[in-house]
Amino acid sequence: MRREARRLSLVGTLGLAAAMALPGSALAAAPASSVLRTGLPNRTLTPGAFNPAVTQATIQRTICVSGYTATIRPPESYTEPLKRAQIATYGYADQRLSDYEEDHLVSLEIGGSARSPKNLWPEPHHVLVGGIDLGSYTKDKFENYLHREVCVGAITLARARHEIAANWVAYWKAAGEPKG
Repeated sequence: MRREARRLSLVGTLGLAAAMALPGSALAAAPASSVLRTGLPNRTLTPGAFNPAVTQATIQRTICVSGYTATIRPPESYTEPLKRAQIATYGYADQRLSDYEEDHLVSLEIGGSARSPKNLWPEPHHVLVGGIDLGSYTKDKFENYLHREVCVGAITLARARHEIAANWVAYWKAAGEPKG
């Protein structure tokens, strides 16, 4: 008990991310175990962030233009070191980079911030919850669905951003588990 209390007191001294990386602490396991139970990122570590250049008024000049995301997507030289660090911070037992996508919580396709660490997280490719895969491949399909819905005017940009950032799994299920 005293040892765990000491670790928890380090949160104030070292900061949340550093304390989460302490081996054996309750904080070290929490983010990864939550992801693996729900398919959702840790809200403290990955709250999401928006690209201020993308608004409802600009979508036809930005996200709805074919090839737009390629113009703002950060290079692997930026995302790979971040992925490595975030895998450790999240406390995943599996450290293989190839098992994760350094994913934008709010996707670039709906105006998420391209480089903010608050919008990037190491999303496992496969997260089985109740026999349903809620990993990166499933989320990618939902991102494509939301992008299409925004660009045809079926939903607003604000609603799409809220759905993906708040609980993409719940909204994906409510939308009938679209395949892309």
